[in-house]
Amino acid sequence: MYPKINDNLYIQVASSDAVEAEVEYRSRIAETEDEAFLIEIPMQEGSGRLKKLTVGDELSVYFMTEGGIKNYFYTHVVGFKEDVIRMVRVRKPAPESIFKIQRRSFLRVSAELELAVKSSNGNRFLVRTEDVGGGGTSFLTDAKVKLDVEDKLSCWLLVPYRNGTSEHVNFEGEVVRIKTLENGRSLAMLKFAAISDTERQKIIRYCFERQFDFRNR
Repeated sequence: MYPKINDNLYIQVASSDAVEAEVEYRSRIAETEDEAFLIEIPMQEGSGRLKKLTVGDELSVYFMTEGGIKNYFYTHVVGFKEDVIRMVRVRKPAPESIFKIQRRSFLRVSAELELAVKSSNGNRFLVRTEDVGGGGTSFLTDAKVKLDVEDKLSCWLLVPYRNGTSEHVNFEGEVVRIKTLENGRSLAMLKFAAISDTERQKIIRYCFERQFDFRNR
């Protein structure tokens, strides 16, 4: 399902500047064409700052549909149109490339990310994740790491993005399951027991980028 005329779009612009890459802008679809959307100049909410775009800029976009579902897609600027107002022409994505994420349902992807962990008794260790999503993560451990279900862990996850930047995501995880593997290692599965919306959005953005890359292989 494509967004319609007058629907709001929420946009992040790919940038080598980590701060700028996190800024969210709001725009509105003014017209549609066979292969493009014509949108208003994006504006940063709160400050009212307009974002000047150039041809080739890569955009991460979502729009809302009924039930609080966020619909994500990637696109890029292909041109401009001068009318009563100046509009930005962005490439219309393939319908199958639009991802739906429900309010309480989070995309989960396979990912080997670096995770630093501190247990409640002060033990520290470094592991690699097996998968990650907006609701939790899992990681492999060896026999030296002793964990139990319901253990609370302080975690720092290193998250890399397509534009070359990285973020550290801080959260408190709770062990919900431990699976012993044939090689003597264990797979610990965590849910996020305490995480800010800002930190969770960093993970969701990573998952979306990974899923987009998988579909384009």
